Amino acid sequence: MKHLILFLYFSFCQVYALDFDKIQKIKDWELLQKEKVKIEWASYGDFPVSRAEMVLKHNINLISSKIENIEDYPSIFERVTEAKKLDKNIIQIILDLPFPFSGRDYVVKYSKKILKNGSRIFKFSSVKHPNSKLKPGHVRLPDAAGLWILVPINLNSTRVTYTWNGELLGNFPDFALTKAWTTQGTEVLTWLDKAIKEERIK
Repeated sequence: MKHLILFLYFSFCQVYALDFDKIQKIKDWELLQKEKVKIEWASYGDFPVSRAEMVLKHNINLISSKIENIEDYPSIFERVTEAKKLDKNIIQIILDLPFPFSGRDYVVKYSKKILKNGSRIFKFSSVKHPNSKLKPGHVRLPDAAGLWILVPINLNSTRVTYTWNGELLGNFPDFALTKAWTTQGTEVLTWLDKAIKEERIK
């Protein structure tokens, strides 16, 4: 009986195969925006992958603590309406998209790695979980995956790179994807920077 329960549990919590370790080796990125927040995209198999990069004038520990505190995402990222912990290292993120598009959600398992040079890597990949109920009017992103890379430049500056699967599915038109990726990447890093600034002046 114990083996059956374990089998069912790991079947529900199956991790999908969008491997962001390999995505880091992509070289043919197409530039979408070269401003304070740099935005690029590339194809990886059948998936569009987007990447946003920005130097934040904060210590890496401050940035790392914000990214790790996933359940607090609704107070950091304005499009995140809920972040529910379902299990150890498994969380459901619910997003609000601008009218007239349906909301999105995804269920991911995440991990953290600290490198010898002090850099931090946070990865998340889609899983199935029995308690991840889809809200009415929302579309699930079954292959959601992403990667945060934090590289310290000095004590008060950190290069932050956020890479994610750019699929939006549902009623979102393909022709609008590049604009959506540019907006999303800019918003995510700008809101992260703003949240840390507000915390520092409290």
